[in-house]
Amino acid sequence: MAGLEAHYSARDIEARILAAIRAAGLNPEQRLSPEELGALDHFHTGGLRASRELLELAQIRAADRVLDIGAGLAGPARLLASTLGCRVDCLELSPDFCAGAALLNRLTGLDDRINVHKGSALDLPFPAASFDVVWMQNVGMNIADKRKLYGEIHRVLKPGGRYAFQEMAAGEAATSYFPLPWATDPSDSFLVSAEEIRSVLGKCGFIAELFEDTSDAHLSRATADAAPSPLTLGVYVDNLALKAGNARRSLQEGQIRLVRGVFRVQ
Repeated sequence: MAGLEAHYSARDIEARILAAIRAAGLNPEQRLSPEELGALDHFHTGGLRASRELLELAQIRAADRVLDIGAGLAGPARLLASTLGCRVDCLELSPDFCAGAALLNRLTGLDDRINVHKGSALDLPFPAASFDVVWMQNVGMNIADKRKLYGEIHRVLKPGGRYAFQEMAAGEAATSYFPLPWATDPSDSFLVSAEEIRSVLGKCGFIAELFEDTSDAHLSRATADAAPSPLTLGVYVDNLALKAGNARRSLQEGQIRLVRGVFRVQ
């Protein structure tokens, strides 16, 4: 997943994941459910709850072929595959996260429905018109060339296909608190306004079915979402508390905004 670089080898990531699973009282020798792993593998704003909400909004069907860009450990992909029965291709830039995703796919018995690919969102390794749905959560903040990103998404979607996403957008004030979950310093962060996101998507051939700012709703539920567990992003994200605190403060002060949308190919 863009913005959360793994600082460990694939073997270390797998060992850390297995240790966290056991510390949470789960047995990796028995099949695990995607929900049991939700605090570990949905590393985006709002976590598992946000993924469930986007799933409902996207109206994905069992017959749909889905591409999850910046999939990280593939938590949302497993949610989609287990809930709907659809097939999901995951694209992830980090080979370490790819290895972790493959491990969790096996532990949940979903490796026959999910394929993990290493690659870049700016050069998708798929033919045109391959997917019914493209899914992306908290990835674009690390990608400067939004036109190229949305153009590639449009290319791989079938006519009438849908792009379902949630994203951090620039607020009215400049982002000043670092490190953030997606950026160690300002040179790693490529936020644009919600208006620009919508404008560039339109120029790339998308029509908005839904586009909304969920910042206030997220802030009001953030405390309720928190639950102590050995299964946290801290398994593989350094300085998690500091980064999460900076993100929360940035959101509270209007330096960043949280948006989500469902756009359709014309």
